[in-house]
Amino acid sequence: MLEEVERWLDRRSWSVSDRPLERVLAAKRGTTVSVVLPALNEEATVGDIVSVIRRELMGPAAPLVDELVVIDSGSTDGTAKAAAAAGARVVARDDVLPRIPAVPGKGEVLWRSLMVTTGEVVCFVDADLRDFSADFVTGIVGPLLTDPDVEFVKAMYDRPFGDAPGQGGRVTELVARPLLNLHWPRLAGFVQPLGGEYAARRSLLERLPFPVGYGVELGLLVDALHTVGLDALAQVDVGVRKHRHQDGQALGRMAAAIYRTAQLRLSRGHLVRPRLTQFERGESGFEPRTYAVDTEERPPMAEITEYAHRRVA
Repeated sequence: MLEEVERWLDRRSWSVSDRPLERVLAAKRGTTVSVVLPALNEEATVGDIVSVIRRELMGPAAPLVDELVVIDSGSTDGTAKAAAAAGARVVARDDVLPRIPAVPGKGEVLWRSLMVTTGEVVCFVDADLRDFSADFVTGIVGPLLTDPDVEFVKAMYDRPFGDAPGQGGRVTELVARPLLNLHWPRLAGFVQPLGGEYAARRSLLERLPFPVGYGVELGLLVDALHTVGLDALAQVDVGVRKHRHQDGQALGRMAAAIYRTAQLRLSRGHLVRPRLTQFERGESGFEPRTYAVDTEERPPMAEITEYAHRRVA
C-alpha cells in the first residue's frame, strides 16, 4: 500500500462512534441535508428504512435530515405506496427532467435525484437494507458537517453472505478492488468502494458525470479523487450491512458494467465491445444470453439547463 494511503487511513477512516449524534447536530449550523433512496421493487424494506430516518433523524429531538426522497425507478410492486405511507416524498424517475428520456439503471436515478432535492449535503442509501440503523446516515453525513475539508464520504461495513461473515461483496473483491489497486492505487484504502451508502457535498456531485448503471459507485469515486483529491475523501465504519443478494448472473452483468466504467476512465477513447454473453441451462443444454453493458453516462448536473435555471430561481 502506498505511504500516502496509509496516512489517509489514519486521517480519514473513522467509526460512527467517533461522532456522536449530538456532535453532528451541533455542527450542522443550518447546513441542509437530503437523503435519497433509489428504489426498484423494494416494497419489503423501503418503508422500514424511511420510518427509522423519520423517527430518529427528522424529529424535533434530532433534526439532522431536512429532506427524505425516494426515487421510484419504475417499480411494479408497492414500493411507492410503502415509502409514502412511511413518510417519504416519492418521486417517479420518469417525472424528473422529462426532456431527457430515462434509461434503466441505478446511476440514472441518482443523477436525476439532484434535480428534485435541495440539500447542500446529499446522502444516498440503498432501499434493500434489512435491520437498518440510523448510523448509516449519521456516520457518513457527520464528517461533512464537522470537517470543511471533507467532500465525499463512503460507508464501510461487514457484509455477511448468508451465515458467513465477510468484509466485501463478491464483485468488490473479484473486480473492483483489483481494478482500483492496479489502476488507482490511491483508492486502495476504501473498504467498500462499491457500497451504495455514501454522502457528498452537492457542490461536488453536480460537477461529476454519472454512469447510468452499476458502474456509478466506482465512477463517482474515481472522478471525485481526480476532482478534489484523496484528502477530501473519507470512509466511516457503520457496522454490518444486511441486504438482498444478487444471483451469479446478475453479478456478472454488474461486473461487466464496472469494468466498462473503469476502462472508459483509463482510456477516454476506444471502448471494448459493450456486450456480455452468459449461459443458462435450457431444455437442449446451455443456451447463450447476451446483454448490453451500460455504455451511457449522464453529464455533470451543473451542465443541465433546467438545473441551472432552478438554482437561479
